[in-house]
Amino acid sequence: MHSTFEIKGMTCSACSSRLERVIGSLDGVKRATVNLAAETLAADYDSGQISTADIIASVEMAGFGAVEKIEGTELTLPVSGMACSACSSRLDRVLNGTEGITKAQVSLASETATLNFNPATISLRSIRQIIADAGFESGPIQSAHNAKENFEKRKAENEAKLVKMKSRLFAALAFTIPLLTITMGHMVGIPLPDAINPHTSPLGFALIQLILTGPVLWFGRNFYQQGFPNLLRGAPNMDSLIAVGTSAAVIYSLWNTIEIALGIDAHARAMDLYYESAATIIALILLGKFQETRARSRTSDAIEKLMDLTPAQAILLQNGEQVPTPVEEIGPGDLILIRPGDRVAADGKVAEGHSDIDESMLTGESMPVSKSTGDDVAGGTVNIGGGALNVQVTNVGENTVLSRIIRLVQEAQGSKAPISSLADTVSFYFVPAVMAIGIAAALSWFFFSDEPFTFALRIFISVMVIACPCAMGLATPTAIMVGTGRGAQLGVLVKSGEALETAGKIETMIFDKTGTLTYGKPEVAETFTMEGENEQDLLLLAGSAEKQSEHPLAKAVVRAAEETGSPLPKTTSFQAISGLGINTVTGGQPMLLGNRKFLEQNFIGGLDNNAANETAQRFAASGQSPLYIAKNGKLAGILAIADRIKKETPQTISKLHKLGVKTVMLTGDNEKVAHAIADEAGIDKVVAQVMPDRKAEVVNMEKEKGCKVAMIGDGINDAPALASADMGIAMGTGIDVAIESGDVVLMKGDLSGVLTALSLSRATVRNIKQNLFWAFAFNVLGIPVAAGLLHIFGGPTLSPMFAAAAMSLSSVTVVSNALRLKFFKPED
Repeated sequence: MHSTFEIKGMTCSACSSRLERVIGSLDGVKRATVNLAAETLAADYDSGQISTADIIASVEMAGFGAVEKIEGTELTLPVSGMACSACSSRLDRVLNGTEGITKAQVSLASETATLNFNPATISLRSIRQIIADAGFESGPIQSAHNAKENFEKRKAENEAKLVKMKSRLFAALAFTIPLLTITMGHMVGIPLPDAINPHTSPLGFALIQLILTGPVLWFGRNFYQQGFPNLLRGAPNMDSLIAVGTSAAVIYSLWNTIEIALGIDAHARAMDLYYESAATIIALILLGKFQETRARSRTSDAIEKLMDLTPAQAILLQNGEQVPTPVEEIGPGDLILIRPGDRVAADGKVAEGHSDIDESMLTGESMPVSKSTGDDVAGGTVNIGGGALNVQVTNVGENTVLSRIIRLVQEAQGSKAPISSLADTVSFYFVPAVMAIGIAAALSWFFFSDEPFTFALRIFISVMVIACPCAMGLATPTAIMVGTGRGAQLGVLVKSGEALETAGKIETMIFDKTGTLTYGKPEVAETFTMEGENEQDLLLLAGSAEKQSEHPLAKAVVRAAEETGSPLPKTTSFQAISGLGINTVTGGQPMLLGNRKFLEQNFIGGLDNNAANETAQRFAASGQSPLYIAKNGKLAGILAIADRIKKETPQTISKLHKLGVKTVMLTGDNEKVAHAIADEAGIDKVVAQVMPDRKAEVVNMEKEKGCKVAMIGDGINDAPALASADMGIAMGTGIDVAIESGDVVLMKGDLSGVLTALSLSRATVRNIKQNLFWAFAFNVLGIPVAAGLLHIFGGPTLSPMFAAAAMSLSSVTVVSNALRLKFFKPED
């Protein structure tokens, strides 16, 4: 069983690593993955051995809060007309007994009905009608715990958190700035009143600092409320470092203040206070945390933009009337009106009308797509044409393409990349190691040098404060969150952090031919006519003759004929000869259409024509199928029918070669056709006449050569090969797309999306490496300096206040660097 939990109370990667280990070690838990950036825990477990309640209890014992994320559509409706518990009990039984409602809870006290239902089975309008039939009335939706509502709730919570953090920060600064003025001002010539001047009133100087420091410690109390309990549990985190470091400074200063009050060397003690260090550390870290949280709140901008695409209302066509209806109340089978400029409210099929639809939100493709009767449309797309569309709804709510995309992106944003394992491992041991280094450094300076105790204390505080496991923990997930979100905006769905990292390592790219390198739809590519024949007239005769046939090549001829816009002549007789061709009477003339053998068997004249034979050979050599046409017993012409290569294919293959990627094509076609297509595309290697069930074998053969292999197919009949590859890439159309197949989905079905996927992967991995470098660099360089390494050689020491600034800067640097991926653009 799989469940996802929202986690509260994690402050750094030491927290996430420890929680991951704690939950992962529980009996019955197969895998646990904690995402610090998304603040979630994903757990795969055996429900027979352990329950969600047990997991939540274990999370809470580890010092964090946990709430299970409920999937599905939940909402609360106000219900009026209930007079007593008998009313509420009856409505409760009615709703719970309705198909499609998985759970209903009616409250008399609050006069509400809380429902969990499947919108694909039952619509909200139907639920309202059931309530009305029971004798009650339902009001407007009070809340809905679906993906969008959860996101908006999380966003609101985050905004409230930012407001709270901002107020605490400003309040802390309001006390810290005067404190710094008092403690540092006299050093730069700023006069102080005698009552708080260290030379005339040491006790006043100490007490004013204590008075100003107290509120700052109160505004930063979260560090102590979380840091010390975690320390006592034997699992210290970043808050523990801050709590211990600042507490040491405050306690030492308090002791000196007492000695000043007792008259013990008052003037010397007054110059040995660290109140301003503790207050400044708290203020600077509050500033860093505020900036970090504000930056992290922008990592899901892409998700928010996708969620905003669904309109609040739809126009329901009911009994010939246009009824504005909340989109939540639209159900499968409903007929809705999409006017020019409107957003499509739900997935459906065009029942009537013709217009152009902007699908860029799904596919990244800026060109509009023409839609007419029978075509699919997706919720969230925009009618930018001049016509209105009547659309019959097929999917609503969580089942729409847009919702599935949002869900996939959210899952990808919560996943981890293999590159993060190093940071996770280091983070787990980091804080205890830092505390040990801080204690060892302080004791070494105190016992093995001539420096005073205050120097050793300053060293201890600096080491405690400069260490920043947050930056290490945020390095990977923030980049993945922004990278996958940006990919979705560009029409490339990357379904996991692992796939995002793997894409940049691909060495061999295997392509399915039909529908991937080619359009997957045979077309009449060229026409040859004998002397005296008219090309269009011949095409119209052939189109009419082939209209009775179900052969794919026949359909290509019919399409080409109909595209001329001229009426087709009448076919009065039709006979199909399997494997050879057709015999018809079209336009009053006997006709034969088929291969050369078929015409030879019927003794057709003109087959010895040199121009015709050379043309037929040229067609075959270039991978096109020649269709011979005879009328009145003589050869009239030859049509070249081919599955044309996509216009972007050669350029895409060329760019892959420049990236050092080897290309392979798989096809069931014969060798001649396969090599003709490969030569045109620029493919390195061809494997022809391979059946779909053998494609996976070819993928495995390439993997055995030690290469990282990607397989690109249509995501349906290529599923085994996609699963066998190191990375499966499914081609899609943006609407009718198998987005459950493959690790990456190219929503617009454009082969150039492969380059976008690879370049996005490389940009993201490069960003992660940059983040990890800065995260480790701050600590690898900062901790030794804070421990006094430079001072051994006569250099400076690091002030605890500068250490706090550096610590905050590291997290902000990492998150800000990740946000640069929002502006990623695929290479031209």
